[in-house]
Amino acid sequence: MRTLITGCFFPGFLLTASIFAAAQGDYKVISVADGGTISGTVKWSGPVPKELNFPVTKDPQICAPDGSKTVTLDRLIVGSEGGVANTIVYLKNISAGKALELPEQRRHLDQKHCRYIPHILLVPKNAALQMQSSDATLHTIHMDGAATYNLPFPFPNQISSRNMPTVGLVNLRCNGGHVWMNGEMMVVAHPYYAVTDENGRFEFTSVPPGTYQIVAWHEGWNLTGKEQAYDVLTERAVQRPVFSEPKTWEKSITVNANQPSTVNFVIGSK
Repeated sequence: MRTLITGCFFPGFLLTASIFAAAQGDYKVISVADGGTISGTVKWSGPVPKELNFPVTKDPQICAPDGSKTVTLDRLIVGSEGGVANTIVYLKNISAGKALELPEQRRHLDQKHCRYIPHILLVPKNAALQMQSSDATLHTIHMDGAATYNLPFPFPNQISSRNMPTVGLVNLRCNGGHVWMNGEMMVVAHPYYAVTDENGRFEFTSVPPGTYQIVAWHEGWNLTGKEQAYDVLTERAVQRPVFSEPKTWEKSITVNANQPSTVNFVIGSK
């Protein structure tokens, strides 16, 4: 079983984006012959917040084909053993290391049943984000933060590509009236970023020996209210949910040559 909580835009977004950009700085690719590994987990402590449902107010036959009339989004996913998925873990003060390579599945965005898949994206600086929609309805991806685009997807399965030249956090949402759709993208300048899996696990390989600050970042999960948005197709005002600001946790970790290191995070409402 897993617990899911819906989510959307948060008021401290621009501040968070600037923190991410400042944390990365200049990065140099070097040969890492004696690198170590860092692995660990992000786990939840305490009662898991109640799952939040959001009403499907548009295209129910596409967005909720099971007839549920509500959707749950991946704002907070806690696995059966307490692992927290969709947490971004990264090294904050690393200036040199292996070449920038990130999972291909985190660089391709689909819009399916009016959800962003995957919910968390990782895209290298100056690389392209591939986007498409599997839905037979109009979606419009609106981005703000380190990238600013407003891209319509009127036809299914047509791929659109955009380069991401600026490091930082990007918020994604739909301006086509599907107000519950939300996702996050991190444009990064080094490879030591990971998104935790369904068990809350992450791993970095070929890390140069040294002492680093390692950060766990979660987008936040509390509903704080609603804001007025705009459906570009119907030209009507709609109400979009607003969620709390992201949360971060930070630790120091020392990596020794050719040795494994472990760091575990415990997060929660308190």
